[in-house]
Amino acid sequence: MGSGKTGGAATAWYALAGVDVEAPSGTSTLKISVRSHDTSREITSTIAIHPAHYRTSSITVEPKFVEPGPEDQKQIEAAAKAKEKALAQSADHPLWSGNFVAPVKAQATDSFGTRRMFNGKLASIHKGTDFRAHMGTPVMAGNSGTVILAQLLYYEGNCVMIDHGLGLTSISMHLSRIDVKPGERVKKGQQIGLSGATGRVTGPHLHWAIRWQGAYFDPAKLLRLNLNNLR
Repeated sequence: MGSGKTGGAATAWYALAGVDVEAPSGTSTLKISVRSHDTSREITSTIAIHPAHYRTSSITVEPKFVEPGPEDQKQIEAAAKAKEKALAQSADHPLWSGNFVAPVKAQATDSFGTRRMFNGKLASIHKGTDFRAHMGTPVMAGNSGTVILAQLLYYEGNCVMIDHGLGLTSISMHLSRIDVKPGERVKKGQQIGLSGATGRVTGPHLHWAIRWQGAYFDPAKLLRLNLNNLR
């Protein structure tokens, strides 16, 4: 995604990679394809994926979010198609630059990876970080990119997805208001909406997720990375 340069010559290349929250523990093979001018080669390395220990929480929501009816199912299917279409597109180069920033000025929780029981039934694994944002808190873009989805979805509520290039996407959910539209270029720190309590929630907050080429990983780890020296 970027290279470190000294005296005009590239000395090192850097890339971001993430392990999906549902990936099994054990050994895995990392494959890197290197292409330069007319040559190409592959570098492989064995890495270890260690088990993570996540909590299980119990939440009570409206029954329709646990046992949706026929009309609800239609909305769920429409939302799934909208998400699939949006996530199928990504720029072939980085649209972001420098460090990612938190989307709200509010406290983040350690909710990533939590196994959630909705009304007594295991319904999902929490694939993002929740911020304790009051209703109407301004929500910002974590980095520059292009809006690929900005609409109301069944579970996510008012949702904004931003493509940061090369399959890296940030997702803001449960907004009370959306201030951007698909195709719009946004800058880091630009307001994209207001936090709220739409979709499957128990109260106002912001759910922020990071998706990297189909894998969801902990947004808190991305926020801790120092990317300012990358070019």
